[in-house]
Amino acid sequence: MKQTTNAILMIRPVAFRMNEQTAVNNYYQKVLDGLSPETVNARAQEEFDAFVQKLRMVGVDVTVVDDLKELDAPDSIFPNNWVSFHENADVALYPMFAENRRKERREEILDVLEDKGFQIENIIDYTEAEQDGFFLEGTGSLLLDRANGKAYCALSPRADEELFIEFCEDFDLAPVIFEAFQTVDGERKLIYHTNVMMCLGETFAVICADSIDDKVERKNVLDNLKQDNKEIILITEDQVNNFAGNMLEVRGSDDRRYLVMSTAAHQSLTKDQISKLEKHATILSSSLDTIEACGGGSARCMMAEIFLPRN
Repeated sequence: MKQTTNAILMIRPVAFRMNEQTAVNNYYQKVLDGLSPETVNARAQEEFDAFVQKLRMVGVDVTVVDDLKELDAPDSIFPNNWVSFHENADVALYPMFAENRRKERREEILDVLEDKGFQIENIIDYTEAEQDGFFLEGTGSLLLDRANGKAYCALSPRADEELFIEFCEDFDLAPVIFEAFQTVDGERKLIYHTNVMMCLGETFAVICADSIDDKVERKNVLDNLKQDNKEIILITEDQVNNFAGNMLEVRGSDDRRYLVMSTAAHQSLTKDQISKLEKHATILSSSLDTIEACGGGSARCMMAEIFLPRN
């Protein structure tokens, strides 16, 4: 199994703004005072377009689909939460915590990929769990170590343990389960998505181990990474707040590996961290200030990796 891919899906926003329904447990979201919704969306579109251009310039195959205005889906820019695409031609659809995010799941997006020559054999649909109040938000909640047959998950209101174990059984992955916390107004609160505090590359892992308060759970996560010979690069909670955990390794032209992140994440890293990361991949960063502030997500959340076989 491959750990990185050259192909990604991205959704261009048309109604991007701070989503009031997700702000209840995404403590990274902020209101940008004095900016109209139109200005916020226009800035997000500029950041999105510049980001896509940078990815394409290094040879990443980016499929861009426009969001639909009538859906009024403020977080559509983060497709990795509702869908994942797998090497065996399976597609997984995920149950979403916020009601207004459920509209992001659009079947015609799968048609676009099939028209591009990607094969889809099975759709594994977990979305019925929404009716019972259980959620698992795609590769936001799940960090997949495809090559080593493992999945990491920080449990939260958006990542249900039983649903995660069901997913792991369906995809033949060993579950690594823990809780990760951040300090909010002096209190320790669950981090909403695993991919905010952790990134898995082919030969390395970026992780805020300090966010895993339980020492046994922390040791288990680090032991699993070490077993798979990943160089562990530790980041701080302050760096997590700058989205330094929200990175994704992709492949560009000539199979070159790139570690994609926002400018804020890049600037928060120390020289030592950067030199360690650059042994594994070339860093590619792009300014996502508006998207990060209003959306509470960053570069990794914007990219849904496509591992589907091609015709």
